[in-house]
Amino acid sequence: MSPSQHYRISGLYAITPDEPDTAELLRKVRLVLRGGAKVLQYRNKAADSRLRLEQAQALKGLTRDFSVPLIINDDVVLAQRVDAEGVHLGAEDASAVGARILLGSGKLIGISCYNRLELARAAVSQGADYVAFGSFFASTVKPGAVTATSKLLREARLEIATPLVAIGGITAHNGAQLLDAGASALAVISAVFGVDDIQGAAREFAALNFH
Repeated sequence: MSPSQHYRISGLYAITPDEPDTAELLRKVRLVLRGGAKVLQYRNKAADSRLRLEQAQALKGLTRDFSVPLIINDDVVLAQRVDAEGVHLGAEDASAVGARILLGSGKLIGISCYNRLELARAAVSQGADYVAFGSFFASTVKPGAVTATSKLLREARLEIATPLVAIGGITAHNGAQLLDAGASALAVISAVFGVDDIQGAAREFAALNFH
């Protein structure tokens, strides 16, 4: 069974912080996985290519131990190189079609659609396995991000069968309303990695009513 068939994007979708120390990154990720994260995206905008490869390879081994898919942010070649379960692309990155050609049919491809339903329609038509909307709330990671609404999730849910990922300033408290509106997964950085009790924070998210 291929990864895209075996894994469904749902639950707590943890995105890594920019952590230069690989051992510290693994410590944090291990805690978030123990807390119940169902997807891990490797994202490090500050790292050079050597460190990104080192960290991605290390995370691949860790996520395998937890049977959680590893998604690589913005870098199709790195995803292929470490045999990650998939890649997540923004509007300015490679297309879903191009990523599929390079990665093959068995990998997951996610596309950021911001606050635009038409981008989600296009992504799905190109073979995306999930689409992401946001920012739903003020985000410290992307303070200037466009704003998405619960209404957008409801509209998308009516016509898009693939999983919907919500991102941007989400906490275990405000995330419940996004799940009610149709989100399949909640993508989080600060609310889990930016707190003292990473495992406990992840457990709070995991306890929410995911569909």
